[in-house]
Amino acid sequence: MKKPKANSVIGTTLINQMMKDRSIRTSITKDSFLYFFHFYYAHYVQYATADFQKEIIHHLEKSHKENFYVCAFRGSGKSTMVTTAYPIWSILGKQKKKFVMIFTQTRVQAKQHMMNIRHELEGNRMLKNDLGPFQEESDEWGSYSLVFKKHGARITVASSEQSIRGSRHNQHRPDLFICDDVEDVQSTKTREGRNKTYNWLRSEVVPAGDKNTRLIIVGNLLHEDSLLMRIKGEVESEKTGGVFKMYPLIDHNDQCIWTGKYPDEKALENEKKKVANENAWQREYLLRIIPSDDQVIYPEWIQYYDELPGEKHKGYRGTYAGVDLAISSKDSADDTAVVFAHVYSRAEKMRIYILPNPIAKKINFPAQVDLMKDIRNTQMKKSSDELFVESVAYQEALPQMLEHHGVKATSIKPKGDKRTRLALTSTAIKSGKIKFPRKGCEQLIEQLVGFGVEKHDDLADAFSLLINSTMDKHAKEGTILMFFVGGNSSSDDTVYYSSYVDVD
Repeated sequence: MKKPKANSVIGTTLINQMMKDRSIRTSITKDSFLYFFHFYYAHYVQYATADFQKEIIHHLEKSHKENFYVCAFRGSGKSTMVTTAYPIWSILGKQKKKFVMIFTQTRVQAKQHMMNIRHELEGNRMLKNDLGPFQEESDEWGSYSLVFKKHGARITVASSEQSIRGSRHNQHRPDLFICDDVEDVQSTKTREGRNKTYNWLRSEVVPAGDKNTRLIIVGNLLHEDSLLMRIKGEVESEKTGGVFKMYPLIDHNDQCIWTGKYPDEKALENEKKKVANENAWQREYLLRIIPSDDQVIYPEWIQYYDELPGEKHKGYRGTYAGVDLAISSKDSADDTAVVFAHVYSRAEKMRIYILPNPIAKKINFPAQVDLMKDIRNTQMKKSSDELFVESVAYQEALPQMLEHHGVKATSIKPKGDKRTRLALTSTAIKSGKIKFPRKGCEQLIEQLVGFGVEKHDDLADAFSLLINSTMDKHAKEGTILMFFVGGNSSSDDTVYYSSYVDVD
C-alpha cells in the first residue's frame, strides 16, 4: 500500500502517525468510516471530497440497522463508498457485521465485483494485515464469497437472478444487504420488469435477513417507477423506514455539488460533451427523466382535479365509458378494459373528468356481457350516459349481444392504429380539457406516458376510444339555452329557461 496522500479529511501529521502505529489507525478507523475510507482507500480520492459524499458516509456510519437509499449521478463515487469500502469497514469497524450480501443485476457483474474486492485486499497490504487473512469460496448457484476467519465474517456477492433463501454464515443470517445497480434502462422499461425487481427485493431479499438486518440500495435514476423511486415514495409516505437521498450533479439552486471535480462551467460542459447525449445527461447526471422522441403523451401534460363538479352541476352532460375488449381470458392475453368519465359543458368549453378506478381484468365473453349489463344498471342509468364499445372482428358480437339483452351501447369502429388514436387525444390532455383524479388512475397514466414501451396498453386503448368518441359525438354542437314555454293560465306568453353553466 502506498502512503496515503494528505487530503481534505486527514492531514499529513496524522497520516504519518497512522502509518507507523497500528493501534492508532485501528482505533481511529474503527469508529469513523470517514477516516477509514480516506486512509485505506485514499487512492480512490482523486478530488476534494464533496459535502454530499460526506453526507453519504455519515449515513453509512451513524447506524448499523437504519435502511439507507441513494440515487446519485453517474461518477459520484457512490459505488466506491457504499459497495467497495463500506462492506469491509462494516466488518472491521464498530458495526461488526458478520454476513454481508451484495447484489448486482447479473452474475457476470457479481463475479466482476468480487474480483474488484479481492484485488483491493490483495494489493492493499496494510488493509489486508489489519483485516486478517481471507479465503475465497464459490457455490453451484454462482455466488462468490470472501471469508474472514479472524472476524468470523463473510462477504457474499450474488445477482438478482439467484435465490438466497436460507442463506447463513455459521449461525448468522445476513445482517447487511447492499443492492448496487440491480436495474438498468432495459429492465425498467416495462411494468412487468419493474414489478419483478421490486417483488424480488420484498419476497426474496428482505425475508432472508433478520430483524436488525440493514438494507442499502444505490443506483441511478432509470424510471419514475423504478425500484428506488418506489422506495422513495414509501419512505415519504412512511410506509417503510429509512433515509432516502437524491444527489443530482446540479442542485435546485443550479449549483454543482462536486466543485472538487467540476470547478467551473467549462468543466461541466466538457463532461456533458463526453456524454454527447442530452437524454443521458439529463437522466444520469441531473436525475431528470426526459421522454423519448417517439413518446405520445408526456407526463408533464397530465393535469389533475381534486374534486369532481358532480352530476348536479348545470354543465353536466353525462357519464361516458370506453370499452376495449380482450379476445381471450388466458393469463397471457390482454385485459378487458373500461375507462369512465364525467363530461361537462359544450363545444370549446367541454371538460372531461376521468373517473378513478377504471376496470382492467381478464374475463371471457359471457362475463364481458354481464359486466356491461352491470355497468349500465349501476353506474350509467341515465339516457344521457354513453357506453362506447369497440366494434372490430370478434368484438362486433358484443354490441349485438348487448342489444339483445336490452343494454344500450354505441358501436365504434376505430380509425387508424393505436398510436394514432392516442395521439388524437394529446391536445385535449395538454390543454387541460381532460383532467385526471390525483389517486386511482396510476396504471392508466402509466400506460399513457409509457405507450409503446409498457407491455400492456388496454387502459390506454379504452381511454382513446372514450375520448375520441366523445369528441366526435359533440364535434358540431354549440352552447345552447333550453327554453320552456308555459307557466300558469294567466301567463301563457312567459318564457322560462334553464341557466347553463360551464365548468371552469
